[in-house]
Amino acid sequence: MKLFLCALSLLSTYSRVLGRPHNPILPGFHPDPSCIFVSEWDSTFFCASSSFNAFPGIPIHASQDLQTWRLIGNALSRPEQLPNLTNAVGGTSGIWAPTLRYHNNEFFILTTLVFDKMPIDDPARWDNIILRTKNPYTVNAWSDPVHFPFVGYDTSPFWSEDGTVYVQGAHPWQVSPHIDQMQLDLDTGEATKQVPIWNGTGGLAPEGPHVHFKDGYYYLIIAEGGTGLNHMVTAARSRNINGPFTPAPNNPLLTNANTSSYCGQSRSPHVQGRETVLTNMTWNKDEWPVFENVSGTIGGPTLPLRPSIRGNGPYTTAPDHLTFPPNSPLPIHLTHWRLPTTSAYAISPPGYPDTLRLLPSLLNLTGFDANSAETGQTFVGRRQVHSEFVFSVDFVGGYVPGEEEEEAGGDGNHHIDFGIVCLKDSKNKDNKPSGPAPQSSQQSCASSTFLRIRTTSTTATTPRPDTLVSLPSSSNPSTTHPQTTTRLEIRADNLTHYVFSYARFSSSGGMRIAGYGLTEDVSWGFTGTLLGVYATGNGRNASTPVYVSRWRYEGVRQVTSR
Repeated sequence: MKLFLCALSLLSTYSRVLGRPHNPILPGFHPDPSCIFVSEWDSTFFCASSSFNAFPGIPIHASQDLQTWRLIGNALSRPEQLPNLTNAVGGTSGIWAPTLRYHNNEFFILTTLVFDKMPIDDPARWDNIILRTKNPYTVNAWSDPVHFPFVGYDTSPFWSEDGTVYVQGAHPWQVSPHIDQMQLDLDTGEATKQVPIWNGTGGLAPEGPHVHFKDGYYYLIIAEGGTGLNHMVTAARSRNINGPFTPAPNNPLLTNANTSSYCGQSRSPHVQGRETVLTNMTWNKDEWPVFENVSGTIGGPTLPLRPSIRGNGPYTTAPDHLTFPPNSPLPIHLTHWRLPTTSAYAISPPGYPDTLRLLPSLLNLTGFDANSAETGQTFVGRRQVHSEFVFSVDFVGGYVPGEEEEEAGGDGNHHIDFGIVCLKDSKNKDNKPSGPAPQSSQQSCASSTFLRIRTTSTTATTPRPDTLVSLPSSSNPSTTHPQTTTRLEIRADNLTHYVFSYARFSSSGGMRIAGYGLTEDVSWGFTGTLLGVYATGNGRNASTPVYVSRWRYEGVRQVTSR
Protein backbone atom coordinates (compact mmCIF):
# COMPACT_ATOMS: atom_id res chain seq x y z
CA MET A 1 0.00 0.00 0.00
CA LYS A 2 1.26 3.51 -0.68
CA LEU A 3 1.67 4.06 3.02
CA PHE A 4 4.02 6.91 3.56
CA LEU A 5 3.69 9.85 5.88
CA CYS A 6 3.82 12.47 3.18
CA ALA A 7 2.12 10.79 0.24
CA LEU A 8 3.27 11.53 -3.29
CA SER A 9 1.33 11.18 -6.51
CA LEU A 10 2.99 10.91 -9.92
CA LEU A 11 1.43 13.26 -12.46
CA SER A 12 3.73 12.35 -15.32
CA THR A 13 1.69 14.05 -18.04
CA TYR A 14 2.21 17.45 -16.44
CA SER A 15 5.58 16.74 -14.84
CA ARG A 16 7.10 20.17 -15.65
CA VAL A 17 3.97 22.26 -16.15
CA LEU A 18 3.06 22.70 -12.52
CA GLY A 19 1.51 25.79 -11.09
CA ARG A 20 2.82 27.15 -7.82
CA PRO A 21 0.60 25.55 -5.19
CA HIS A 22 1.59 25.12 -1.58
CA ASN A 23 1.94 21.73 0.01
CA PRO A 24 0.02 19.87 1.18
CA ILE A 25 -2.36 20.08 -1.75
CA LEU A 26 -4.82 17.82 0.12
CA PRO A 27 -4.16 18.44 3.83
CA GLY A 28 -5.22 16.15 6.63
CA PHE A 29 -6.56 12.62 6.26
CA HIS A 30 -5.90 12.18 2.51
CA PRO A 31 -3.31 9.38 2.24
CA ASP A 32 -2.20 7.19 -0.67
CA PRO A 33 -3.20 9.57 -3.47
CA SER A 34 -3.80 8.40 -7.00
CA CYS A 35 -4.08 11.37 -9.36
CA ILE A 36 -4.71 11.69 -13.08
CA PHE A 37 -5.00 14.47 -15.64
CA VAL A 38 -7.99 14.12 -17.98
CA SER A 39 -7.97 16.54 -20.92
CA GLU A 40 -11.38 15.31 -22.11
CA TRP A 41 -12.97 16.59 -18.88
CA ASP A 42 -12.12 20.27 -19.27
CA SER A 43 -8.43 19.64 -18.55
CA THR A 44 -9.08 18.58 -14.97
CA PHE A 45 -6.92 16.79 -12.43
CA PHE A 46 -8.66 14.16 -10.31
CA CYS A 47 -7.30 12.58 -7.11
CA ALA A 48 -8.58 9.59 -5.14
CA SER A 49 -7.50 8.92 -1.54
CA SER A 50 -7.50 5.98 0.86
CA SER A 51 -10.28 6.00 3.44
CA PHE A 52 -9.58 2.88 5.58
CA ASN A 53 -12.60 2.46 7.90
CA ALA A 54 -14.17 5.84 7.15
CA PHE A 55 -17.48 5.94 5.29
CA PRO A 56 -18.31 7.41 2.79
CA GLY A 57 -15.07 6.07 1.35
CA ILE A 58 -12.49 6.97 -1.30
CA PRO A 59 -13.00 10.75 -1.55
CA ILE A 60 -12.51 12.16 -5.06
CA HIS A 61 -11.11 15.68 -5.44
CA ALA A 62 -10.85 17.77 -8.61
CA SER A 63 -8.70 20.75 -9.64
CA GLN A 64 -7.84 22.65 -12.79
CA ASP A 65 -4.86 24.59 -11.47
CA LEU A 66 -3.28 22.21 -8.90
CA GLN A 67 -3.94 24.87 -6.27
CA THR A 68 -7.70 24.84 -5.76
CA TRP A 69 -9.14 21.42 -4.91
CA ARG A 70 -12.78 20.50 -4.42
CA LEU A 71 -14.39 17.33 -3.12
CA ILE A 72 -16.71 16.18 -5.90
CA GLY A 73 -17.86 12.87 -4.44
CA ASN A 74 -16.99 9.60 -2.74
CA ALA A 75 -16.51 6.43 -4.78
CA LEU A 76 -18.00 4.40 -1.90
CA SER A 77 -21.18 6.32 -1.13
CA ARG A 78 -23.69 3.49 -0.52
CA PRO A 79 -23.40 0.88 2.26
CA GLU A 80 -24.56 -1.85 -0.11
CA GLN A 81 -21.48 -1.32 -2.28
CA LEU A 82 -19.27 -2.87 0.37
CA PRO A 83 -21.27 -4.24 3.33
CA ASN A 84 -18.23 -6.16 4.60
CA LEU A 85 -16.60 -2.88 5.60
CA THR A 86 -18.29 -3.37 8.97
CA ASN A 87 -16.17 -6.49 9.48
CA ALA A 88 -12.89 -4.70 8.79
CA VAL A 89 -11.81 -4.75 12.43
CA GLY A 90 -8.75 -2.82 13.54
CA GLY A 91 -7.71 0.75 12.85
CA THR A 92 -5.42 -0.31 9.98
CA SER A 93 -8.13 -2.22 8.12
CA GLY A 94 -10.54 -1.02 5.45
CA ILE A 95 -9.87 0.60 2.08
CA TRP A 96 -6.20 0.75 1.11
CA ALA A 97 -4.57 2.72 -1.70
CA PRO A 98 -7.08 3.15 -4.56
CA THR A 99 -5.69 3.57 -8.07
CA LEU A 100 -7.68 6.00 -10.23
CA ARG A 101 -7.46 5.72 -14.03
CA TYR A 102 -9.32 7.02 -17.12
CA HIS A 103 -9.65 4.83 -20.24
CA ASN A 104 -12.02 4.89 -23.21
CA ASN A 105 -14.26 7.61 -21.73
CA GLU A 106 -14.64 5.85 -18.39
CA PHE A 107 -13.13 6.28 -14.94
CA PHE A 108 -11.89 3.21 -13.06
CA ILE A 109 -10.76 2.59 -9.49
CA LEU A 110 -9.00 -0.55 -8.32
CA THR A 111 -8.57 -0.87 -4.57
CA THR A 112 -8.33 -3.39 -1.74
CA LEU A 113 -10.62 -3.91 1.24
CA VAL A 114 -8.19 -5.27 3.82
CA PHE A 115 -9.10 -7.30 6.89
CA ASP A 116 -5.88 -6.53 8.68
CA LYS A 117 -6.53 -8.73 11.72
CA MET A 118 -6.73 -11.90 9.62
CA PRO A 119 -3.67 -14.14 9.18
CA ILE A 120 -1.20 -12.69 6.70
CA ASP A 121 -1.24 -15.87 4.60
CA ASP A 122 -5.05 -16.08 4.40
CA PRO A 123 -6.23 -15.08 0.89
CA ALA A 124 -9.51 -13.85 2.41
CA ARG A 125 -7.52 -11.04 4.06
CA TRP A 126 -7.43 -9.22 0.70
CA ASP A 127 -10.68 -8.30 -1.11
CA ASN A 128 -9.69 -6.56 -4.35
CA ILE A 129 -12.42 -4.71 -6.24
CA ILE A 130 -13.13 -2.68 -9.38
CA LEU A 131 -15.32 0.45 -9.36
CA ARG A 132 -16.20 2.47 -12.45
CA THR A 133 -18.20 5.49 -13.62
CA LYS A 134 -18.69 7.57 -16.75
CA ASN A 135 -19.36 10.76 -14.76
CA PRO A 136 -17.69 11.26 -11.36
CA TYR A 137 -19.73 14.41 -10.65
CA THR A 138 -23.10 12.68 -10.37
CA VAL A 139 -24.64 11.56 -7.08
CA ASN A 140 -23.77 7.96 -6.22
CA ALA A 141 -21.70 7.95 -9.40
CA TRP A 142 -19.65 4.82 -8.89
CA SER A 143 -20.77 1.28 -9.67
CA ASP A 144 -21.19 -1.64 -7.34
CA PRO A 145 -17.86 -3.43 -7.09
CA VAL A 146 -16.63 -6.28 -9.23
CA HIS A 147 -14.40 -8.50 -7.09
CA PHE A 148 -11.27 -10.15 -8.46
CA PRO A 149 -8.74 -12.59 -6.98
CA PHE A 150 -5.41 -11.08 -5.99
CA VAL A 151 -3.47 -12.11 -2.89
CA GLY A 152 -2.11 -8.74 -1.88
CA TYR A 153 -2.93 -5.05 -2.11
CA ASP A 154 -2.27 -1.79 -3.99
CA THR A 155 -3.61 -3.17 -7.26
CA SER A 156 -3.14 -0.88 -10.27
CA PRO A 157 -4.32 -1.37 -13.89
CA PHE A 158 -2.33 -0.79 -17.07
CA TRP A 159 -3.85 -1.04 -20.58
CA SER A 160 -1.56 -2.37 -23.29
CA GLU A 161 -1.86 -1.27 -26.91
CA ASP A 162 -3.87 -4.39 -27.77
CA GLY A 163 -6.37 -3.67 -24.98
CA THR A 164 -5.13 -6.28 -22.52
CA VAL A 165 -5.38 -5.08 -18.92
CA TYR A 166 -2.39 -5.92 -16.74
CA VAL A 167 -2.67 -5.41 -13.01
CA GLN A 168 0.31 -4.88 -10.75
CA GLY A 169 0.05 -5.25 -6.99
CA ALA A 170 2.04 -5.79 -3.82
CA HIS A 171 2.43 -9.35 -2.57
CA PRO A 172 2.22 -9.47 1.27
CA TRP A 173 5.73 -8.45 2.23
CA GLN A 174 5.66 -10.41 5.50
CA VAL A 175 5.44 -13.59 3.39
CA SER A 176 7.55 -12.71 0.35
CA PRO A 177 8.28 -9.06 -0.52
CA HIS A 178 7.81 -8.46 -4.24
CA ILE A 179 5.52 -6.99 -6.89
CA ASP A 180 3.14 -9.35 -8.71
CA GLN A 181 1.35 -8.99 -12.05
CA MET A 182 -1.72 -10.60 -13.63
CA GLN A 183 -4.08 -10.09 -16.56
CA LEU A 184 -7.61 -9.02 -15.62
CA ASP A 185 -11.04 -8.77 -17.23
CA LEU A 186 -12.50 -5.57 -15.78
CA ASP A 187 -16.05 -6.60 -16.64
CA THR A 188 -16.09 -10.01 -14.98
CA GLY A 189 -13.18 -9.98 -12.54
CA GLU A 190 -11.68 -13.08 -14.15
CA ALA A 191 -7.89 -13.08 -13.93
CA THR A 192 -4.82 -15.08 -14.78
CA LYS A 193 -2.43 -16.37 -12.14
CA GLN A 194 -0.38 -13.62 -10.51
CA VAL A 195 3.37 -13.88 -11.10
CA PRO A 196 6.29 -11.94 -9.59
CA ILE A 197 7.91 -9.28 -11.79
CA TRP A 198 10.25 -7.34 -9.43
CA ASN A 199 11.53 -7.66 -5.86
CA GLY A 200 12.38 -3.99 -5.44
CA THR A 201 15.76 -2.78 -4.21
CA GLY A 202 15.71 -4.48 -0.82
CA GLY A 203 13.77 -1.86 1.13
CA LEU A 204 10.96 -2.80 3.47
CA ALA A 205 7.57 -3.57 1.89
CA PRO A 206 7.82 -3.04 -1.89
CA GLU A 207 4.33 -1.76 -2.70
CA GLY A 208 2.26 0.89 -4.49
CA PRO A 209 3.28 -0.22 -8.03
CA HIS A 210 2.31 1.73 -11.15
CA VAL A 211 3.41 1.05 -14.74
CA HIS A 212 4.02 3.91 -17.20
CA PHE A 213 4.90 3.25 -20.86
CA LYS A 214 7.37 5.80 -22.26
CA ASP A 215 9.93 5.74 -25.09
CA GLY A 216 9.49 2.02 -25.65
CA TYR A 217 10.05 1.13 -21.99
CA TYR A 218 7.65 -0.09 -19.35
CA TYR A 219 8.61 1.82 -16.22
CA LEU A 220 7.59 0.22 -12.92
CA ILE A 221 7.55 2.82 -10.13
CA ILE A 222 6.96 1.63 -6.57
CA ALA A 223 7.25 2.59 -2.91
CA GLU A 224 9.64 0.97 -0.44
CA GLY A 225 10.79 1.54 3.12
CA GLY A 226 7.49 1.67 4.98
CA THR A 227 5.18 4.53 5.79
CA GLY A 228 7.37 6.93 7.73
CA LEU A 229 10.79 8.49 7.68
CA ASN A 230 12.40 5.70 5.64
CA HIS A 231 9.91 5.90 2.80
CA MET A 232 11.35 6.05 -0.72
CA VAL A 233 10.33 5.89 -4.37
CA THR A 234 12.21 3.41 -6.56
CA ALA A 235 11.92 2.37 -10.21
CA ALA A 236 12.80 -0.31 -12.73
CA ARG A 237 12.12 -0.66 -16.45
CA SER A 238 11.81 -3.27 -19.19
CA ARG A 239 11.14 -3.50 -22.93
CA ASN A 240 8.58 -6.21 -22.10
CA ILE A 241 5.57 -5.78 -19.81
CA ASN A 242 6.40 -9.16 -18.26
CA GLY A 243 10.01 -8.20 -17.54
CA PRO A 244 12.73 -8.73 -16.65
CA PHE A 245 12.91 -5.30 -15.02
CA THR A 246 16.22 -3.48 -14.60
CA PRO A 247 16.47 -1.17 -11.55
CA ALA A 248 17.31 2.51 -11.99
CA PRO A 249 21.01 3.07 -11.28
CA ASN A 250 20.25 6.06 -9.05
CA ASN A 251 17.55 4.48 -6.86
CA PRO A 252 15.93 5.75 -4.72
CA LEU A 253 14.51 8.45 -6.97
CA LEU A 254 12.97 10.21 -3.98
CA THR A 255 13.35 9.52 -0.29
CA ASN A 256 12.17 10.75 3.06
CA ALA A 257 15.18 9.28 4.87
CA ASN A 258 17.96 11.43 6.37
CA THR A 259 16.32 14.70 5.43
CA SER A 260 15.14 17.82 7.20
CA SER A 261 12.89 18.72 4.29
CA TYR A 262 9.14 19.18 4.23
CA CYS A 263 8.01 15.60 4.81
CA GLY A 264 10.60 14.71 7.40
CA GLN A 265 10.29 17.69 9.71
CA SER A 266 7.94 20.59 9.10
CA ARG A 267 4.62 18.76 8.89
CA SER A 268 4.44 17.18 12.34
CA PRO A 269 2.86 13.70 12.19
CA HIS A 270 1.11 14.54 15.44
CA VAL A 271 -1.16 17.08 13.80
CA GLN A 272 -3.04 16.02 10.70
CA GLY A 273 -1.92 12.54 9.74
CA ARG A 274 -0.96 11.37 6.27
CA GLU A 275 -1.51 13.99 3.58
CA THR A 276 -1.11 14.46 -0.17
CA VAL A 277 1.83 16.51 -1.39
CA LEU A 278 3.09 17.34 -4.85
CA THR A 279 6.53 17.90 -6.34
CA ASN A 280 8.17 18.63 -9.69
CA MET A 281 9.61 15.85 -11.82
CA THR A 282 11.67 15.89 -15.03
CA TRP A 283 11.53 12.91 -17.40
CA ASN A 284 13.71 13.21 -20.49
CA LYS A 285 13.57 10.79 -23.41
CA ASP A 286 15.10 7.37 -22.71
CA GLU A 287 16.15 8.52 -19.24
CA TRP A 288 14.91 7.89 -15.73
CA PRO A 289 12.53 10.35 -14.01
CA VAL A 290 14.20 12.89 -11.74
CA PHE A 291 12.23 14.21 -8.76
CA GLU A 292 12.76 17.41 -6.83
CA ASN A 293 12.70 17.18 -3.04
CA VAL A 294 9.31 17.97 -1.59
CA SER A 295 9.02 21.49 -0.22
CA GLY A 296 6.32 23.74 1.15
CA THR A 297 6.10 25.82 -2.02
CA ILE A 298 6.32 24.22 -5.45
CA GLY A 299 8.37 26.15 -8.00
CA GLY A 300 8.35 26.03 -11.76
CA PRO A 301 6.05 27.50 -14.42
CA THR A 302 2.60 28.61 -13.41
CA LEU A 303 -0.72 27.17 -14.52
CA PRO A 304 -3.54 29.72 -15.01
CA LEU A 305 -5.50 30.12 -11.79
CA ARG A 306 -8.93 28.48 -12.16
CA PRO A 307 -10.45 28.63 -8.68
CA SER A 308 -13.98 27.60 -9.65
CA ILE A 309 -14.50 23.83 -9.85
CA ARG A 310 -17.83 22.19 -10.60
CA GLY A 311 -19.35 19.95 -7.94
CA ASN A 312 -21.43 20.06 -4.76
CA GLY A 313 -18.76 19.31 -2.18
CA PRO A 314 -16.65 21.84 -0.30
CA TYR A 315 -13.26 23.14 -1.29
CA THR A 316 -10.51 21.39 0.64
CA THR A 317 -9.76 24.04 3.26
CA ALA A 318 -13.15 25.79 3.24
CA PRO A 319 -14.82 26.48 6.61
CA ASP A 320 -17.92 24.69 7.82
CA HIS A 321 -21.05 26.70 8.63
CA LEU A 322 -23.59 23.89 8.84
CA THR A 323 -27.16 24.35 10.08
CA PHE A 324 -28.82 21.09 8.89
CA PRO A 325 -31.93 22.63 7.28
CA PRO A 326 -35.04 20.50 6.62
CA ASN A 327 -34.91 18.12 3.66
CA SER A 328 -31.16 18.51 3.23
CA PRO A 329 -28.72 15.59 2.98
CA LEU A 330 -25.72 15.11 5.18
CA PRO A 331 -22.85 17.01 3.50
CA ILE A 332 -20.60 14.69 1.52
CA HIS A 333 -17.43 15.62 3.41
CA LEU A 334 -18.85 14.39 6.72
CA THR A 335 -17.85 10.86 7.59
CA HIS A 336 -18.68 7.96 9.88
CA TRP A 337 -16.38 5.28 11.24
CA ARG A 338 -17.38 2.11 9.38
CA LEU A 339 -20.92 1.81 8.03
CA PRO A 340 -23.45 3.96 9.89
CA THR A 341 -26.65 2.79 11.54
CA THR A 342 -28.87 5.05 9.46
CA SER A 343 -31.67 5.22 12.03
CA ALA A 344 -29.25 6.85 14.47
CA TYR A 345 -29.18 10.06 12.42
CA ALA A 346 -31.92 12.47 11.33
CA ILE A 347 -31.78 15.99 9.89
CA SER A 348 -34.35 18.48 11.22
CA PRO A 349 -36.61 15.90 12.91
CA PRO A 350 -40.10 17.04 14.04
CA GLY A 351 -39.87 19.73 16.69
CA TYR A 352 -36.16 20.31 16.16
CA PRO A 353 -35.66 22.22 12.90
CA ASP A 354 -32.13 22.98 11.77
CA THR A 355 -30.55 20.28 13.90
CA LEU A 356 -28.87 16.94 13.43
CA ARG A 357 -30.32 14.32 15.76
CA LEU A 358 -28.16 11.49 17.03
CA LEU A 359 -29.36 8.42 18.92
CA PRO A 360 -26.76 6.89 21.24
CA SER A 361 -25.07 3.66 20.25
CA LEU A 362 -24.37 0.84 22.67
CA LEU A 363 -20.68 1.19 21.89
CA ASN A 364 -18.49 4.19 22.40
CA LEU A 365 -15.66 5.03 20.02
CA THR A 366 -13.42 2.41 21.56
CA GLY A 367 -15.91 -0.43 21.25
CA PHE A 368 -15.74 -3.64 23.28
CA ASP A 369 -12.21 -4.57 22.16
CA ALA A 370 -10.80 -1.35 20.68
CA ASN A 371 -11.04 -2.87 17.19
CA SER A 372 -14.53 -3.84 16.12
CA ALA A 373 -17.92 -2.21 16.04
CA GLU A 374 -20.42 -4.97 15.40
CA THR A 375 -23.39 -2.87 16.49
CA GLY A 376 -22.21 0.43 15.04
CA GLN A 377 -20.93 3.61 16.63
CA THR A 378 -22.89 6.85 16.55
CA PHE A 379 -20.29 9.28 15.27
CA VAL A 380 -20.12 11.80 12.44
CA GLY A 381 -17.14 14.02 11.79
CA ARG A 382 -14.96 15.88 9.35
CA ARG A 383 -11.23 15.92 8.63
CA GLN A 384 -8.87 18.30 10.41
CA VAL A 385 -7.25 20.11 7.48
CA HIS A 386 -5.43 22.96 9.27
CA SER A 387 -2.57 22.91 11.73
CA GLU A 388 -4.50 25.41 13.83
CA PHE A 389 -8.30 25.60 13.81
CA VAL A 390 -11.47 26.13 15.84
CA PHE A 391 -14.27 23.54 15.76
CA SER A 392 -17.51 23.93 17.72
CA VAL A 393 -21.05 22.59 17.87
CA ASP A 394 -24.13 23.49 19.90
CA PHE A 395 -26.07 20.87 21.85
CA VAL A 396 -29.65 22.15 21.99
CA GLY A 397 -32.89 21.13 23.59
CA GLY A 398 -31.63 21.08 27.17
CA TYR A 399 -29.63 17.89 26.69
CA VAL A 400 -29.22 16.01 29.94
CA PRO A 401 -28.09 12.37 29.77
CA GLY A 402 -30.89 10.08 30.84
CA GLU A 403 -28.82 7.21 32.20
CA GLU A 404 -25.58 6.48 33.97
CA GLU A 405 -22.62 6.83 31.52
CA GLU A 406 -24.89 8.16 28.76
CA GLU A 407 -22.75 10.67 26.90
CA ALA A 408 -22.62 13.02 23.93
CA GLY A 409 -19.89 15.28 22.76
CA GLY A 410 -17.16 16.22 20.30
CA ASP A 411 -14.21 14.03 19.43
CA GLY A 412 -10.75 13.80 17.91
CA ASN A 413 -10.16 10.28 16.59
CA HIS A 414 -7.84 7.72 18.26
CA HIS A 415 -9.30 9.39 20.37
CA ILE A 416 -9.94 12.22 22.80
CA ASP A 417 -13.58 12.50 23.90
CA PHE A 418 -15.02 15.78 25.14
CA GLY A 419 -18.57 15.08 26.22
CA ILE A 420 -21.55 15.73 28.44
CA VAL A 421 -21.94 12.63 30.60
CA CYS A 422 -24.04 11.35 33.48
CA LEU A 423 -21.84 10.07 36.31
CA LYS A 424 -24.05 9.13 39.23
CA ASP A 425 -21.37 6.57 40.05
CA SER A 426 -18.19 8.45 39.21
CA LYS A 427 -16.04 5.38 39.92
CA ASN A 428 -16.79 4.06 36.42
CA LYS A 429 -14.25 5.91 34.29
CA ASP A 430 -13.04 3.08 32.09
CA ASN A 431 -13.41 3.97 28.42
CA LYS A 432 -13.74 0.31 27.41
CA PRO A 433 -17.24 -1.11 27.90
CA SER A 434 -17.19 -4.61 29.31
CA GLY A 435 -20.36 -5.55 27.46
CA PRO A 436 -24.07 -4.71 27.49
CA ALA A 437 -25.23 -3.78 30.98
CA PRO A 438 -28.74 -3.50 32.37
CA GLN A 439 -30.27 -0.08 32.10
CA SER A 440 -29.87 1.96 35.26
CA SER A 441 -32.83 3.35 37.12
CA GLN A 442 -34.74 6.30 35.75
CA GLN A 443 -33.32 8.48 38.49
CA SER A 444 -32.58 11.94 37.13
CA CYS A 445 -29.03 12.67 36.01
CA ALA A 446 -29.57 16.40 36.27
CA SER A 447 -27.49 16.73 39.43
CA SER A 448 -24.80 14.33 38.16
CA THR A 449 -23.98 15.84 34.78
CA PHE A 450 -20.36 16.55 33.96
CA LEU A 451 -18.14 17.57 31.12
CA ARG A 452 -15.52 14.87 30.70
CA ILE A 453 -12.28 14.90 28.70
CA ARG A 454 -11.10 11.33 28.23
CA THR A 455 -8.16 10.05 26.20
CA THR A 456 -7.83 6.59 24.69
CA SER A 457 -4.50 6.14 22.94
CA THR A 458 -1.99 3.36 22.52
CA THR A 459 0.67 5.99 21.79
CA ALA A 460 0.31 7.75 25.16
CA THR A 461 3.57 7.34 27.07
CA THR A 462 1.82 7.72 30.44
CA PRO A 463 -1.81 7.26 31.51
CA ARG A 464 -3.96 10.33 30.87
CA PRO A 465 -6.31 11.03 33.79
CA ASP A 466 -9.87 12.08 33.01
CA THR A 467 -10.80 15.73 33.41
CA LEU A 468 -14.24 16.33 34.98
CA VAL A 469 -16.08 19.65 35.13
CA SER A 470 -19.46 19.85 36.86
CA LEU A 471 -22.17 21.00 34.49
CA PRO A 472 -25.44 21.84 36.28
CA SER A 473 -28.58 21.30 34.26
CA SER A 474 -30.43 24.22 32.71
CA SER A 475 -33.48 25.23 34.71
CA ASN A 476 -35.55 25.44 31.55
CA PRO A 477 -35.39 22.41 29.22
CA SER A 478 -37.62 24.04 26.62
CA THR A 479 -36.52 23.26 23.09
CA THR A 480 -36.90 26.91 22.09
CA HIS A 481 -35.28 28.61 25.06
CA PRO A 482 -31.79 29.91 24.17
CA GLN A 483 -30.51 29.15 27.66
CA THR A 484 -30.79 25.43 26.99
CA THR A 485 -27.83 25.41 24.62
CA THR A 486 -24.40 24.03 25.53
CA ARG A 487 -21.58 24.83 23.15
CA LEU A 488 -18.53 22.57 23.03
CA GLU A 489 -15.38 23.74 21.28
CA ILE A 490 -12.12 22.09 20.26
CA ARG A 491 -9.28 24.41 19.33
CA ALA A 492 -5.68 23.92 18.21
CA ASP A 493 -3.50 26.96 18.88
CA ASN A 494 -0.23 25.13 18.25
CA LEU A 495 1.12 21.78 17.05
CA THR A 496 1.19 20.06 20.44
CA HIS A 497 -2.12 20.63 22.26
CA TYR A 498 -5.87 20.74 21.79
CA VAL A 499 -7.86 23.13 23.97
CA PHE A 500 -11.36 22.01 25.05
CA SER A 501 -13.79 24.79 25.99
CA TYR A 502 -17.49 25.14 26.70
CA ALA A 503 -20.27 27.65 27.23
CA ARG A 504 -23.53 26.97 29.03
CA PHE A 505 -25.94 29.65 27.95
CA SER A 506 -27.98 29.40 31.15
CA SER A 507 -25.11 31.24 32.85
CA SER A 508 -23.21 34.42 32.17
CA GLY A 509 -19.81 34.65 30.51
CA GLY A 510 -18.25 33.36 27.34
CA MET A 511 -16.26 30.23 26.54
CA ARG A 512 -14.53 28.58 29.48
CA ILE A 513 -11.58 26.22 29.21
CA ALA A 514 -12.37 22.75 30.50
CA GLY A 515 -8.96 21.19 29.82
CA TYR A 516 -6.37 20.11 27.29
CA GLY A 517 -5.34 17.13 25.18
CA LEU A 518 -2.08 16.20 23.47
CA THR A 519 -1.99 16.00 19.68
CA GLU A 520 0.51 13.13 19.96
CA ASP A 521 -2.24 10.99 21.51
CA VAL A 522 -4.20 10.97 18.26
CA SER A 523 -1.17 10.34 16.07
CA TRP A 524 -1.37 6.71 15.08
CA GLY A 525 -1.89 4.47 12.09
CA PHE A 526 -2.36 5.31 8.46
CA THR A 527 -5.17 7.86 8.61
CA GLY A 528 -5.53 11.33 10.17
CA THR A 529 -7.54 13.32 12.68
CA LEU A 530 -11.33 13.54 12.54
CA LEU A 531 -13.36 16.13 14.45
CA GLY A 532 -17.00 15.46 15.12
CA VAL A 533 -19.85 14.54 17.43
CA TYR A 534 -20.82 11.28 19.07
CA ALA A 535 -23.56 9.81 21.28
CA THR A 536 -23.11 6.65 23.33
CA GLY A 537 -24.35 4.65 26.26
CA ASN A 538 -20.78 3.49 26.98
CA GLY A 539 -21.88 -0.16 26.97
CA ARG A 540 -25.42 0.49 28.21
CA ASN A 541 -28.61 0.59 26.20
CA ALA A 542 -29.13 4.36 26.23
CA SER A 543 -31.93 6.14 24.39
CA THR A 544 -31.79 9.90 25.05
CA PRO A 545 -31.65 11.73 21.69
CA VAL A 546 -28.99 14.34 21.10
CA TYR A 547 -29.65 17.42 18.95
CA VAL A 548 -26.74 19.42 17.55
CA SER A 549 -26.75 22.63 15.53
CA ARG A 550 -24.44 25.46 14.52
CA TRP A 551 -21.64 23.16 13.39
CA ARG A 552 -18.59 25.36 12.78
CA TYR A 553 -15.06 24.68 11.57
CA GLU A 554 -12.66 27.54 10.88
CA GLY A 555 -9.07 27.13 9.75
CA VAL A 556 -6.68 29.53 11.47
CA ARG A 557 -3.21 28.69 10.18
CA GLN A 558 -1.35 26.12 8.12
CA VAL A 559 2.17 25.39 9.37
CA THR A 560 4.43 24.26 6.53
CA SER A 561 7.87 25.10 7.90
CA ARG A 562 9.61 25.84 11.16
